[in-house]
Amino acid sequence: MINALGLLKQRRFLPLFTTQFLGAFNDNLFKTSMVLFATYVVFNDAGHEANFNALATGLGILPFFLLSALAGQLADSHDKARIIRLVKSAEIGIMAIGAAGLYAVNRNHVSLGLALMLGSVLLLGVHSTFFGPIKYAILPQHLRPADVLGGTGLVEAGTYLAILLGTVTAGFLVKLSFWWTIGAILGIAVIGLLSGRQVPPAPREGPLLRLNYNPFTASWRLISATLHIPRLFLAICAISFFWTIASVLIIVFPPLVKNVLTADEQVASIAIAVFSVGVAIGSVVINTMLKGNISARYSPGSVIAMGAFVVLFSFLSRGWTPAPAGQFYGWTAFLAQPGSVPILLTLLAIAITGGMFVVPLYAFLTTTVEKDHTARTVAANNVVNAGAMTVGSIAVIGITALGVTPENMLLLVAGMCLVSAWIAQRLHRACD
Repeated sequence: MINALGLLKQRRFLPLFTTQFLGAFNDNLFKTSMVLFATYVVFNDAGHEANFNALATGLGILPFFLLSALAGQLADSHDKARIIRLVKSAEIGIMAIGAAGLYAVNRNHVSLGLALMLGSVLLLGVHSTFFGPIKYAILPQHLRPADVLGGTGLVEAGTYLAILLGTVTAGFLVKLSFWWTIGAILGIAVIGLLSGRQVPPAPREGPLLRLNYNPFTASWRLISATLHIPRLFLAICAISFFWTIASVLIIVFPPLVKNVLTADEQVASIAIAVFSVGVAIGSVVINTMLKGNISARYSPGSVIAMGAFVVLFSFLSRGWTPAPAGQFYGWTAFLAQPGSVPILLTLLAIAITGGMFVVPLYAFLTTTVEKDHTARTVAANNVVNAGAMTVGSIAVIGITALGVTPENMLLLVAGMCLVSAWIAQRLHRACD
């Protein structure tokens, strides 16, 4: 991992890492601000809060369904650095729409504000759809083969540290003023564009592709061309099931913090940040354990441990002492409660084991095929991931309608971890 950290000194990696970091930070700064506004200001019902989060999640992943195939084709047939510059330019306009939504909500134009913010989430999904394949596919072009796993781990760790900072920052800026949030998301978008302009060229390495603009046939051909390879099929299935689990956690967590732990926006953002720190730690730990080798041998045990910690988190939540009626715990009052430290440590453990599970699987995507196919391989993974997350979002809406509480939803997540372990074990046996 020390050698991997050395990549941060090199122009072939640092501008990409910085651009990805700023993009993830800004994306989560805006989305977390939106969720906190909706959860604590607009809505006052756990079911409505979960449904809004599910809708936002669905809109965010819809572009992965429709545009991932085109994004992969473009990335494999054009200069990836040029696409990065175009995508980061578009981010400035997207954040301007989101800023207008935040302004409208704070001026009591709630319907207009929510519509603008959800529209911005949809466009951020388009942004991520085109940037996602590049951030992984460009690594084999710019890095030596021995550095690809380390570079992948750094990108993942940086992403979740950015999520950490964006999430924590959102909680504090929401408390200060929405003007701070608006200024931050617009300013960081501009800095991200400047960073993206420093990424070295990454021209196509194969023949120019004939682009298929039909989202359905293109996606079908993309998936068919990828999933016939057993190693990729199992890796994509394992990653997708992981993101199904993640989508459920993303949706139920803010209502759980508000209605079960009875804590305020800052506690919600910092608790999510703890999760982000854990995934970053898991990314570093698994890279160290594998010593640069691409292997799934630790993935089954990691996700089983994750499921066990999710069960523990569910039971700790049930034993929590709620705040007095009509009140929420602030950060200091939350930490003063006897069960706060075990809850945060359990949340950290969930995230660490999750990071240890998923990071090696992404390395399978970029090292199994030739360099001129890597972006399309990542794009195929994104399409399947989007389908899995959609299933998770729909499942949450349906289960919530049946009256299932967030702490009971966590038990469903734990059961899903066992399925992920089975898939990862098959990958390990087939490829290691």
